[in-house]
Amino acid sequence: MSVGTVRPRHRDWAHALRSLRFREAILGVLFALPWLIRLFAMHLYPILTAFRYSLTQYSIIGAPKWIGLDNYVKLFTRDRLPMQALYNSAYYSLGAVPLGLVTALFLALLLNQKIRGLSVYRAIFFIPAVVPGVASSVLWLWLLNPRVGLINYLLTSVGLPRVPWTTSALWIKPAFILMSLWGVGYSTVIFVAGLQDIPRHLYEAAEIDGAGLWQRFRNVTIPMLTPTIFFNLVMGIIGSLQIFGPAYIILAGPQGGPQNAALFYVLYLFQQAFSFLNMGYASALAIVLFLVILVLTLLVFRSSSLWVYYETEVRK
Repeated sequence: MSVGTVRPRHRDWAHALRSLRFREAILGVLFALPWLIRLFAMHLYPILTAFRYSLTQYSIIGAPKWIGLDNYVKLFTRDRLPMQALYNSAYYSLGAVPLGLVTALFLALLLNQKIRGLSVYRAIFFIPAVVPGVASSVLWLWLLNPRVGLINYLLTSVGLPRVPWTTSALWIKPAFILMSLWGVGYSTVIFVAGLQDIPRHLYEAAEIDGAGLWQRFRNVTIPMLTPTIFFNLVMGIIGSLQIFGPAYIILAGPQGGPQNAALFYVLYLFQQAFSFLNMGYASALAIVLFLVILVLTLLVFRSSSLWVYYETEVRK
């Protein structure tokens, strides 16, 4: 080592390391900046604006008038329709989400078999999910027609009575739950991807141990699919509580159907905002829905540690 050579001191290395991390942090922020801008402009700013308007009396055509928590007091004490709309949405969600998960998983198991023309079958089952909402709602309006609908024709052909799907307060919510099966294609595709990601050696080990078809499904397929089930469950809850398009088209507006049995929460929100121009009250309704979905999502996330299993955990 020559006399003029000096070893870098420890603080020089620490300073260089900090500089490197700082540059990496700056680059990371720059790369994430488009997403951060979108997050603020399309999500955070509308939420904050809705909360601000929820504390006002606002009809679009005039300036907002500050009224404090009066909209929330009205929502929970004086107006009975929000709770009925929330009940209708919860009823729909409790029926549509489990039924959609079971149907999507069943279709995914069928579409995961090694048969000829499998891609054609997958396309057939996925096409309904990409049909525009207006077109599919009009189609279901004809299928569920109490007098000339195809579903009632099939019921009467096997000796069953006609069902007043869209004209009865008892049957209109089950009608929308039945309609929800039209869009299980997205969940089916995700389930198929989850099935293909399950290691084959787990099935082979189960077969060596003498496990039958049902035992392999219960002890291998379902545990390894729990992350996929978890994702579809969360997305299903969020989507089902925001049902609007099919109800608006089937009911020909935000009226709510017979005895308001199909007055879903977002439909009532739309009614207040654009039919009555009560934007402040509609904003309060939106904030409450946001909090309900947030709480339910957090509960599902908290419960995931009890029933969601990941491959890394299985390997350990």
